[in-house]
Amino acid sequence: MKKLCILFLGLVIIILTAVAGATAEGVESGAGGGQAEYFRVHIRANSNDAEDQAVKYLVRDAIVEKITPWVAACTNKEEALAATRQHLCEIEETGESVLRENGFSYGVKADVRKEEFPTRVYEEYTLAAGVYDALIVELGTGEGDNWWCCIYPPLCFTSVSGTNIIYRSKILETIDEFFGE
Repeated sequence: MKKLCILFLGLVIIILTAVAGATAEGVESGAGGGQAEYFRVHIRANSNDAEDQAVKYLVRDAIVEKITPWVAACTNKEEALAATRQHLCEIEETGESVLRENGFSYGVKADVRKEEFPTRVYEEYTLAAGVYDALIVELGTGEGDNWWCCIYPPLCFTSVSGTNIIYRSKILETIDEFFGE
């Protein structure tokens, strides 16, 4: 009987792991799927001129460095959305500062809203195409090629030094509770 219980528990764990893995990778399709779990960022360059594209990456780096501590302190998407909305002016000021330092004066506009995204792969994660909550940062006209990633969960915000982001598994927590560890 003990072996049967262990075998059953093992099968349940395998099934839950497979389902959780598919959900974490964002392989769901359609409007409802995994989009509700993610908060993305989209930085749009002023144009496709080489200078505008180069400064877009400088602005990206400065904004990522600025918002990483806020995101790292968040335990869910709603907290990340609230923190970002609270700091929109600072995000714009950070971008404006980088533009000024590099001789550009066309301005930065930051907003949080729903945005259509294509399917995107971030290392081992694939986010399905669909409408996501997003921080939209437009440099000047915002008509150039863009850069996007995911703020929450922080798929793009783990490389800043001094940031300790801890990833947790609800399945492992449940197993640990079950076995009393």
